[in-house]
Amino acid sequence: MQSSRPSSNSRRTILRTGLAAVGMSLLPAARACEYYTGLLRVTHPWTRATSPDDATAVLCMRFDEVTEADRLIGVETSVAGGVEMGGHEPGRPVDVAIAQDSQLELSEAGVHLRLTQLRHPLQVGREYPLTLMFERSGLVLARLSVDFTPMRFAQPPRFHPSPAIPGTRP
Repeated sequence: MQSSRPSSNSRRTILRTGLAAVGMSLLPAARACEYYTGLLRVTHPWTRATSPDDATAVLCMRFDEVTEADRLIGVETSVAGGVEMGGHEPGRPVDVAIAQDSQLELSEAGVHLRLTQLRHPLQVGREYPLTLMFERSGLVLARLSVDFTPMRFAQPPRFHPSPAIPGTRP
């Protein structure tokens, strides 16, 4: 007479499968916007959406996990006729030194790259091919993500003080 209970082998298989599933859910997910070379990691190349009148756009990204110094010496994308330095060194050819054991953020507020001669407006949610050229690491094929444009006001909001409340000091 056969037992209706599962064998110890099948129970082990079920237990292993369950533990593997739980283990995988605890690991951080790899992000699709990370690109690795033998020397560093490039995270989330992005730009803001543009209007039909815009001729340029700011290109931002992050470099980290740098095991050996390298240099970003070129960038190409199908959406722009060229790429140049922006921020503190506007208009110069792409040349970004990336030091060993460093984290470098190319951001709108600081050093960044500028896409020039935009071929069409960049739309929110779209991705475009992006090739990064490193002096030591060679070519990295990446995707350029287009994020939201920050809100723009026709005039900055004005502060209107409320009338003084009797019995209080200004």
